[in-house]
Amino acid sequence: MTKKDFYEILGVPRNAPEAEIKKAYRQLALQYHPDRNPGNREAEELFKEASEAYEVLRDPEKRELYDRYGHEGIRRTGFSGFTGFEDIFTSFGDIFEDFFGFGAGRRRSAGPRKGADFRYDLTISFMEAALGKEKEIEIERPESCRACNATGIKAGTKKETCAACRGSGQITHSQGFFTLRTTCSRCRGQGFFIAHPCSDCRGTGRVKKSKKIPIKIPPGVDTGSRLKISGEGGEGERGGRPGDLYVVLHVEPHSFFERHGDDILCQIPISFTQAALGAEIEVPSLNGSKKLTISPGTQSSQVVTLRGQGIPHLDGFGRGDQHIQVVVKVPTKLNKRQKEILKEFASQEGKGD
Repeated sequence: MTKKDFYEILGVPRNAPEAEIKKAYRQLALQYHPDRNPGNREAEELFKEASEAYEVLRDPEKRELYDRYGHEGIRRTGFSGFTGFEDIFTSFGDIFEDFFGFGAGRRRSAGPRKGADFRYDLTISFMEAALGKEKEIEIERPESCRACNATGIKAGTKKETCAACRGSGQITHSQGFFTLRTTCSRCRGQGFFIAHPCSDCRGTGRVKKSKKIPIKIPPGVDTGSRLKISGEGGEGERGGRPGDLYVVLHVEPHSFFERHGDDILCQIPISFTQAALGAEIEVPSLNGSKKLTISPGTQSSQVVTLRGQGIPHLDGFGRGDQHIQVVVKVPTKLNKRQKEILKEFASQEGKGD
């Protein structure tokens, strides 16, 4: 099934700025939001399509990959769309609060909630991207404080009810027929104080922990590729499953190879006599040295191709090619005999066999 163009879905031009893309998504989200179209399967699909388009086009890295390679480029990042509405509302929670007003984007379930997804940017070498690599990364993330069982309260003490709002978190002001409720400024709407906070987490209920995580980089990744490590994101709430960790890759350039899609390009110098008479030379490749045949009469800047010696395709089937541009080096210092030979050669040019 052919996927629709993301720009067409949002109804914006390909050079649309971020603000225009967000505005277009807001209009579609308002129109097709499932709470406003209960039971309407067509509206649900349109809402999902618009959300996927916005998820890609709002991210500069994903947008650049999409502009260059289309849906195939996005697939290589590991993003294959949203599995359901909860994924959408988790990803765009803050945005929906901006769109609809606090709490109006989607009623949040009182049941288990998936933890937040985390992002980790990892720089790898050209060869690691081309050939794959097993690495270990270390991330620091907040976890529930075990000393206070995530309450933030020092063991043996209790939280104290706010005297100003009497534990309600709100202050009520009455004037005539009108009643106005505002958030309690003293306890900031919590309804209580922690007079004796846990010393481990300083009353937050969470502490930062470092963890080393092994990752496997598959051959063929490129800058912008995204690896999903399930369950290594933030802790879930009320028994919900943890979020996921997304490792975004940044590939360093190589001093010899240059990448073009899954093909690689390099330059090899050869001598005047090798170009004229032909030769067999050794050239570097991603997998060690390879023999390359130089045909007689090869011209400078001519390209010779080694089939199947490029970057492995990310889907696991086949490889690109290695294109070798030969550069004929003209000698700058000649001895007397070499000059005599070249003069004799010059005198014979154009005379045939």
